[in-house]
Amino acid sequence: MSLARRIIACLDTDGARVVKGVHFEGLRDAGDPVELAARYNAEGADELVVLDIAAARDNRPTFLETIRRVAEQLAIPLTAGGGIRSLEAARAVVRAGADKIAVNTAAVERPELLGELSAEFGAQAVVLAIDAKREGADWQVRIRGGRQATSLVAREWALHGAESGAGEILLTSVDRDGTQSGFDTELTWAISKAVSVPVIASGGAKVPVHFLEVFTRGAADAALAASIFHDQVQSIRALKEFLRSSGIEVRLPC
Repeated sequence: MSLARRIIACLDTDGARVVKGVHFEGLRDAGDPVELAARYNAEGADELVVLDIAAARDNRPTFLETIRRVAEQLAIPLTAGGGIRSLEAARAVVRAGADKIAVNTAAVERPELLGELSAEFGAQAVVLAIDAKREGADWQVRIRGGRQATSLVAREWALHGAESGAGEILLTSVDRDGTQSGFDTELTWAISKAVSVPVIASGGAKVPVHFLEVFTRGAADAALAASIFHDQVQSIRALKEFLRSSGIEVRLPC
C-alpha cells in the first residue's frame, strides 16, 4: 500500500501576524495565526507549518508565544521554524508545542546543527528547509528569508542535509513563491530523486491540478500552500477529494 500524500498548510509569520508576499517580498497581512490554525485543523490539513520568516533576517528569537497558542488549536502535527540556531532554542520550540523543528539559515551557517538536532529529537523531527532559486541549469540555495544568495547547489545541499540528520526536506521555489503559477515540478523532481527522505513541495500553488502535477511529475511526498488557503481560494477538503478522484492517495477529513 502506498503512503498517503500530505496536504500541509503554512503560516508565515512576521511577529504576531500571518503574512504573505510574492518572491518573499511585498508582504501583506493575511490574518491571525490562531484563527487560521483552528480552521485548517477543522478542514482536514494533514499538518501545519509555522515559520517566523523574519527571525533569521532580524536576528531575533523564534516567536514562542505564537507557537504555543497555535499548538493549543491542533490535533495534527506542527512544524515550527525561524531563528532556531541551537539545541536550546529547539528545546524551547518543542516545549511550546511543536512536533518538528525546521531549520534553514542556521543549518547553512553551521551544518553540524542538523546532526545535533537529530541526536536530540530523532531525524523524524528535523526538517531542513531549503529556499531554492533557479540559476542557469541548476538551483541555488538562498537564506535569510530568500534574500541572500549562497554558493550551495540545492541538490547537493539537500543530499548533505539528509545524510547529516534531516528526516524531511521542505523545498520552496523562490521563483514560484506567491505567484500561484504552479509548483516548480522540475525542481521538486530533482530534489526528490536525490534524497531518500520525504520532500515537501512549496511555492506556486493555486488550483488542484497544481497539486496533482507536483505529486505525479514532481514526485513530492507532500505539498504545502499558504495564501490560497488563507484567502479561501481553495478548500482543503475539495482539494483532497479532487486528488482522491485523480488516483492520489490522501487522507480525507471526517
